[in-house]
Amino acid sequence: MSATTLPPLSGFATLGHRFALYGEVVAAVPYGSGHINDTFAVTVSQAGAPVRYIWQRINHRIFTDVPALMDNITRVTTHQQARLAAGGAADASRRALTVVPGRDGRPYVRDDSGAWWRAYLFIENALTYDKIETPAQARTAACAFGEFQRLLADLPGGRLRETIPGFHDTPRRYAALEAALAADTAGRAASVAEEIAFARSREPLSRRLTDLLAAGLVPERVTHNDTKLNNVMLDDATGEGVCVIDLDTVMPGLSLYDFGDMVRTATNAALEDETDLALVVARPEIFVALAEGFLAGAGAALNDTERAHLVTGGQVMTYEVGIRFLTDYLQGDVYFKTKHPHHNLDRTRNQFALLRSLEAQADAFRQIIGETWGKLKEPSDN
Repeated sequence: MSATTLPPLSGFATLGHRFALYGEVVAAVPYGSGHINDTFAVTVSQAGAPVRYIWQRINHRIFTDVPALMDNITRVTTHQQARLAAGGAADASRRALTVVPGRDGRPYVRDDSGAWWRAYLFIENALTYDKIETPAQARTAACAFGEFQRLLADLPGGRLRETIPGFHDTPRRYAALEAALAADTAGRAASVAEEIAFARSREPLSRRLTDLLAAGLVPERVTHNDTKLNNVMLDDATGEGVCVIDLDTVMPGLSLYDFGDMVRTATNAALEDETDLALVVARPEIFVALAEGFLAGAGAALNDTERAHLVTGGQVMTYEVGIRFLTDYLQGDVYFKTKHPHHNLDRTRNQFALLRSLEAQADAFRQIIGETWGKLKEPSDN
């Protein structure tokens, strides 16, 4: 949806009677900066006290199987809270989302137009930040994503549903690039020979992580798959990472996808569409913070092969997004929103420049991973 449209308060009141809220809706305002679902902060009067909730109108054009989506989210959040409570966490309801069911027990309701809605408890005294400015912020957010891996390592009940099949299937993304190049529907192939040559020279990178999975060297895990650091709420008072949010893409994947996309989105010293490629470098101080946070949060849940390939994960995710931008450019900009005719090409060049920077620093980054894990496991070795 291009913009969040605010239904009348009476519409929220009607929906409120379909959720298990036991109170009356007294206010509702648009909330957050998400682009996929419509999100509202809804205030309900319960026993005379105002209680806030997050309601979302789910974009079913993207998430076509809402019951499967919400089954994933309910299973994940219920298990997170059980693990946190078993570990003695005093604030389990703040450290994992709580789904508010409908009065029929389902984790969603539908309005009179057929739209799908869900509700969560509102996590008070915490915010998200669209831009990570300090290593401390990167460290605490990465720790929350690492803990997310650890808490879900023993999720019962079988495999989660794939809400977006093949989301991080990098070999498939590369095949789509070659198909777009062959079709050349927008007549742009001749103008991007240098970018095509770069993409083809790194084609083996597309198979690096899937080959590890096929060989049984890394396990399939429950992964978030959208580990932008603004998907972690930070406590207002302490700055600590409190809760991982935006769980629509939680599904089977690799831990290397989650760490890798953090590296891609957080270490870049420039914006994603910066055209001065001299500014596009992977910041080592942010990489150190990500490594420290993620490894501390995940702990022993990761195996040795996963830790050994965390740097590769950053390279693969950067390459994947780069070839997705290039594919869309060749197809005439049909997927990603663009502001000008060369926007996707600018993004492609930006991601490829970031990949070069990650490659140039790979040995140093691997040393950081090794040293960080060595320090973290020392207490248990004594």
